[in-house]
Amino acid sequence: MSVVRVENLTRDYGSGRGIFGLSFEVSKGEVFGFLGPNGAGKTTTIRHLMGFIRSLSGSCSVGGLDCWKGRAQIQKRLGYIPGEISFFDDMTGAEYLRFVADYRGLKNGSRQRELLDLLELDPRSKIKKMSKGTRQKIGIVAALMHDPDILVLDEPTSGLDPLMQNRFIDLIREEKKRGKTILLSSHMFEEVERTCDRIGIIREGRLVTVDAVETLRDRHLRRHTVQLSSEEEAASFAEDFGGVRNGTTVTVSSRQSLETIFLHYYGGNSHAE
Repeated sequence: MSVVRVENLTRDYGSGRGIFGLSFEVSKGEVFGFLGPNGAGKTTTIRHLMGFIRSLSGSCSVGGLDCWKGRAQIQKRLGYIPGEISFFDDMTGAEYLRFVADYRGLKNGSRQRELLDLLELDPRSKIKKMSKGTRQKIGIVAALMHDPDILVLDEPTSGLDPLMQNRFIDLIREEKKRGKTILLSSHMFEEVERTCDRIGIIREGRLVTVDAVETLRDRHLRRHTVQLSSEEEAASFAEDFGGVRNGTTVTVSSRQSLETIFLHYYGGNSHAE
């Protein structure tokens, strides 16, 4: 069942900027990776999904609700981490989290305490005095503490150190096990590889591919053929490197990293490169 649906979504800002004919779906319990460089259209797409922008051409829905008409209902059940998080800087982190909890009518603070412990976050300092990473942790807690069943995450680990990035990856994997539906926009290839079921790659406002991670890797297999001087050497070489032997010839396949595949789609002037 599709929880997030985008159909022919277009927002043309002129001069080639915007998004053009985007179509993809995110199924219940799926983690969908949304990759692309700055300016490719990721945030514009997410703003449509959040109901911040009204779709003028094409459509988008979350949980069967039109993202514009049903934006209030959608935002109640959804957890959102924006690419640029805005805070009331004169508040402490604890005051801000209390404000968000009151806004959502949240009475049980157990999930908030779990997240604070996981991220080793003391929220009592003034937000304006916090580091980028600490502010990001506040944003993560605010987005997840009401235990939403849909998550829209735009560069969620920005500013986090490697330890906390790993903890966040583990958190997303646990949320997936619990049946959450997650759209993850990220530049962190390890984050995407370890969490996502499928990936959509956007370039200049257009999707250039939507595939399962394994399918992408299989499509971009590299095969190398090596000619050995004897069948004995070929057999030994094939065993050592996992190759396939045909007489004195051995064919070895190697998988490219997701980063290499990603650069394949962005490295040239045409989509075919």
